[in-house]
Amino acid sequence: MNLHSTICVVTGGTQGIGRAIALALAGRGARVAICARDQEGVVQALGDLERTGATAVGAACDVSREADVERFAKLVRSELGDPDVLINNAGIGHFAPIGDLTVAQIDQTYATNVRGIFLMTRAFLPAMLQRQSGHIVNIASLAGKNGFVGGTAYTASKHAVLGLSKSLMLEVRDRNVRVIAICPGSVETRFASSAGGSSSAPGRVLTSEDVAQAVVATLEAPDRAMISELDIRPTRI
Repeated sequence: MNLHSTICVVTGGTQGIGRAIALALAGRGARVAICARDQEGVVQALGDLERTGATAVGAACDVSREADVERFAKLVRSELGDPDVLINNAGIGHFAPIGDLTVAQIDQTYATNVRGIFLMTRAFLPAMLQRQSGHIVNIASLAGKNGFVGGTAYTASKHAVLGLSKSLMLEVRDRNVRVIAICPGSVETRFASSAGGSSSAPGRVLTSEDVAQAVVATLEAPDRAMISELDIRPTRI
């Protein structure tokens, strides 16, 4: 896929992995739409994108809220058109022993990490199916394959993301829509810090730009090939 002049949507596009992906796509000449819950963050990220010369739009949007997603989808279609690429990156995590987790924390984790992907995909997939072309990239995690102490809510949600991605891939591949699940390991972000990650080992964790580069590489694979799942691990541990 040649990304130049494509329309790409990135959720959670104001910081960390999402911001790096948005900038990488813009660097390939794509027109980019971003969203996140924080309006101030959206404005700042749009400024960063526009300073690269990219065409970019964005809005505050909680991907777990149906009305927010519908409003954001309407903005994207009116300002840019139907997207060629959807990057479902928005995610949250509550990290604690299961006995310390609240029902609200469990519900919020699933609402953002799983229902958010469902709502965004439902909003943009029909146009991809109609023209028989499109890419959906779901940012999962190696936590979707492995557990860790304090990660019951987060790992369960990311297992769900992988299950959703695998089933959706089989559902739409015959309509020339590709579904890709990206599973990063340890990434140096503010999100990782909240999960108990450490920045004391530079060179031994991934950067957001590493993940963005992998996403771009999967999108730019030849049309005859479909990369359905990709694990990304630090070289040194």
